[in-house]
Amino acid sequence: MVGQQKLAFDGLETVRDFIRWAYSRFNEAELFYGHGSDNGWDEAVHLVLQSLHLPWDIDQRVLDSRLTLEERTHVADLVSRRVIERIPSAYLVNQAWFCGLPFYVDERVLVPRSPIAELIDQHFQPWLGEQAVSRVLDMCTGSGCIGIAAAYAFPEAEVVLSDIDHDALQVATINIDKHELDDRVTAIEADLFQGIPLQLFDIIVSNPPYVDAEDLSDMPPEFHHEPEHGLASGEDGLFHTLQILAQAADYLTEQGLLIVEVGNSQWALQDKFPQVPFNWLAFEHGGDGVFLLEAEQCRQFQADFKQALSDF
Repeated sequence: MVGQQKLAFDGLETVRDFIRWAYSRFNEAELFYGHGSDNGWDEAVHLVLQSLHLPWDIDQRVLDSRLTLEERTHVADLVSRRVIERIPSAYLVNQAWFCGLPFYVDERVLVPRSPIAELIDQHFQPWLGEQAVSRVLDMCTGSGCIGIAAAYAFPEAEVVLSDIDHDALQVATINIDKHELDDRVTAIEADLFQGIPLQLFDIIVSNPPYVDAEDLSDMPPEFHHEPEHGLASGEDGLFHTLQILAQAADYLTEQGLLIVEVGNSQWALQDKFPQVPFNWLAFEHGGDGVFLLEAEQCRQFQADFKQALSDF
């Protein structure tokens, strides 16, 4: 780290210099990208600009501004930690972006990166149709990014953020306050549906733990900085999803929607329920493993879901 900082002080002066330097170091280290960016350049831009409290849409002339000694030391330290410790950049700067919104994050929660963001941007159309949205549940909320983004998409709706992890809910509460939504966004501690008072939601959306045992053991080092309980979901990755499916029908309005991200566990879920017409959603900006079920479908197959859960 000392050598890298000395290099920065000897030859690098501007914001642009540090972005290029970070990009080179990231390429040299062959880092894994998957926590908000998918390439070294975007990661370098994000880390350098955020560490200097500069916006994404910065005037290009500012890139040629010279950094102070304190700023150079700070940026060089973060770049070195990203390379040596493999810490995701979002944790280093305590900020991630989701649906174009900034969120506070630290190692108590997963880094926001769900393709569900695209559904929120589209207001869950065309599946929602003309239905009004008055209540939304974001289950396994973590940082609260999905539910808070939904609150922006549906400004008249009340939103419940739920999680079993008290530490994660502290982060979610920080973000509720950050976005000044405490008048209609509530965070509650609950083990999936256990702990949530029986009430009906127009949309239940969840990015629960869904990583199976094999995939968990093969994950790059960056993922091991995230809370394991936010990723792991049993041998086949379905432990949490089965519980959600078994009870969702009881909490959905007549025309409600259930949206759940299961990632690579999609195949195990399809194998377990070949009779269920899961609507696997396609995303223009990448991502897969997200299904949608209508309330009627949740009710139609609820007995199957409960049976599978009892056999689990």
